[in-house]
Amino acid sequence: MTAQMPTPISPELDPPFSILTPKVQNAPFILCSPHSGRIYPKHFLAQSRLDPMTLRKSEDCFVDELFQGAAEFGVPLIAARFPRAYLDVNREPYELDPELFADPLPDYANSKSVRVVGGLGTIARIVADGEEIYRTRLSVDEALARIEQLYFPFHAALEALIEQTRAQFGYAVLIDCHSMPSAQMAQSSGPRPDFVIGDRFGAACDPRLTRFIRDTLLTEGYDVQLNRPYAGGYITEHYGRPYRGVQAVQIEINRALYLDELNFKPSLGFRRLKIDLTRICNMLFSALPAILEQRAAAE
Repeated sequence: MTAQMPTPISPELDPPFSILTPKVQNAPFILCSPHSGRIYPKHFLAQSRLDPMTLRKSEDCFVDELFQGAAEFGVPLIAARFPRAYLDVNREPYELDPELFADPLPDYANSKSVRVVGGLGTIARIVADGEEIYRTRLSVDEALARIEQLYFPFHAALEALIEQTRAQFGYAVLIDCHSMPSAQMAQSSGPRPDFVIGDRFGAACDPRLTRFIRDTLLTEGYDVQLNRPYAGGYITEHYGRPYRGVQAVQIEINRALYLDELNFKPSLGFRRLKIDLTRICNMLFSALPAILEQRAAAE
């Protein structure tokens, strides 16, 4: 990947992602953490009207670390190193906001999606709580450079992991790992669940797999909802193709379980949650291949 990017826009982000790769892959799963990147390029900080702590409000802090124990059971874990506020790979490649740029967007840009209108396109205009990120408008060339040098390499690596897994096992299961603000931080009208499992209402993943994840979390004592308020973003929708042997499910974790949301530091609950996720994922890795194979044999 880096050989194709001789002049990176941000030397700090070379390479733009990390992959924890097992010596032997033991299960047909891939873990993905697209929003836990915490390397903020110096030129980005200079462009922003916000302080670094405010920029982190869009970050899924430490989600990659929460799932590292699960990856050690023998599945790959890919994580972006760049922050979501700088570039969001859980979007279409060219969901671009015309309000953010000084020059006209290319014809192929999607400037009218719900996410763009909300200020959270591929290049976000705002952080999670609605504050404008930039002092001045950006050039389109800079946006395209971020997309070419960060977005496409990340997705190429993710797709390669999926195809390698499918070639080895006959199918692949992508778990897209995220976190969500607690009700207090999100100014929600009511309490948020501990977990939200999203499978695009059954379009991206075998419902048996989704229900197994939900039921296992419930058994562990967590409060779980399906598809509301998060049904899965671009990664879940784009890669989830059960009819082609690729299942995709999104997991959103309530940050109150593991994070000091004001100071962006792991809380006392971090270790317990990491242990629980490691155990739950191990159960998932052991049980679900058999469930999907039984279904395939019956069809």
